[in-house]
Amino acid sequence: MTQQPYDVVGIGNAIVDVLSPADDAFLQQEALEKGVMTLIDAQRAESLYNAMGPGREVSGGSVANTMVGLAQLGSRAAFIGKVRNDQLGGIFRHDIRASGVAFETPAAMIGEPTARCLILVTPDAQRTMNTFLGASVQIAPEDVDTTTIAASKITYLEGYLWDAPPAKAAFLRAAETAHDAGGEVALSLSDPFCVDRHRESFLDLVAGHVDLLFANEQEILSLYQVTTFDEALEKVRGHCKVAALTRSEKGSIILSGDDMQVIDAEPVQKVVDTTGAGDLYAAGFLHGYAQGLDLATCGRLGAIAAAEIISHYGARPETSLKELAKTRLGIN
Repeated sequence: MTQQPYDVVGIGNAIVDVLSPADDAFLQQEALEKGVMTLIDAQRAESLYNAMGPGREVSGGSVANTMVGLAQLGSRAAFIGKVRNDQLGGIFRHDIRASGVAFETPAAMIGEPTARCLILVTPDAQRTMNTFLGASVQIAPEDVDTTTIAASKITYLEGYLWDAPPAKAAFLRAAETAHDAGGEVALSLSDPFCVDRHRESFLDLVAGHVDLLFANEQEILSLYQVTTFDEALEKVRGHCKVAALTRSEKGSIILSGDDMQVIDAEPVQKVVDTTGAGDLYAAGFLHGYAQGLDLATCGRLGAIAAAEIISHYGARPETSLKELAKTRLGIN
């Protein structure tokens, strides 16, 4: 691939994560089920946000997390996602830019408020999440900056967005633009329930538009409706250029044609929170891939980034991924 201004541009949900400590009494007061993620509407999001105590607000969303990881590794990353012209939209824009990711998508002037995930952390370390998708799912073809897409080696798409018809059209426009410019297209399947809802169109997307596929074991089994991982491997082989399939503590498998790389999981002293593990695996893998490294090294980079993120709470690295890549693999 020729030298381009961006290594990876991601298209995904633009969500502000609001993390706040809370006690069990507050959860009971707000009728919240501890440890569960619940989708909520705008009115509930506003009332719960106002009732929460002081907290930390950071840019979030699956692909946004991946872009921040890429920037920390030293890649040139950009993000396309929809926020509203409100307070949380401003927070998202400032935070992701401050993390080193280019973000130029214009804010929506009308419609739903900026998406947010209200995360209440109780003293027992349980995370109770309430997610309002808001403006993030309103991304449409006109929001796709074709100049940025054409200026990127890889365009990375978030499967969660496939629920919204305008976002589907945006994905197809981005994929066509990327391929016309000589770039590659990557897709994260995001969630097995998402795959269940859109299996046939996902299969068409993978076969017709995707070069690099990211999925965990449950997602790839769901995509091909099989019961064993080995069956899934045979099904996905040849459907795209590269499939990077993660299996938690079992590591990952990378398929490319007849080549198969088995990557061990990186050792972790204690698994604290698996949130963002797949996002950061993709960050490490895509960073290596954009630099032209071999697939085994890309997988190792993904495993190293994922291991860092599950060693603490939250989906933002607390140890420099660039330093980890250097010390573990000798990659600058």
